[in-house]
Amino acid sequence: MRRVATARACTAVFAVLSTPVIFAGCGAEEPLPQACLQAGRPEVLQVLRGAPDRARLSDGTLLSTCIDRAEDDAELQNLGITFVAVADALTARSDRDARAAYELGFLIGAAQRGAGPTGGTQGELVQRLQQAIAFQAEASAVRSEVERGMAAGRASG
Repeated sequence: MRRVATARACTAVFAVLSTPVIFAGCGAEEPLPQACLQAGRPEVLQVLRGAPDRARLSDGTLLSTCIDRAEDDAELQNLGITFVAVADALTARSDRDARAAYELGFLIGAAQRGAGPTGGTQGELVQRLQQAIAFQAEASAVRSEVERGMAAGRASG
């Protein structure tokens, strides 16, 4: 009788302790918004022109949300192609255009926000975007605008 009671108690404890884990795995991830899938280079550049206050895709989605919700490598690769093309275009202008440097920083900051602390494949995209500024001129004005944009992107991108 004592073994049966102990077995039931152990089963009850296991059930209580494992329930959060089971339900945590059952939560449905939110899908990647359609606007993220449809956004091309021109739209992302337009979104960045509204940074920091109005930097959203056509349906109101933040750039960081696109990166955060990209569930598979194909989705992230498509976003990466667009975001890297935008970063390259902004880098080409940033040495003579402080606003382009700020927008580049905002894009990088938004990507950092979307990737979060875990990195993973999203972290690889962040690293690729950061490479855009690695080859940047050492001009302190350019660097400060990129850093200012990155802070804004992490906060609201």
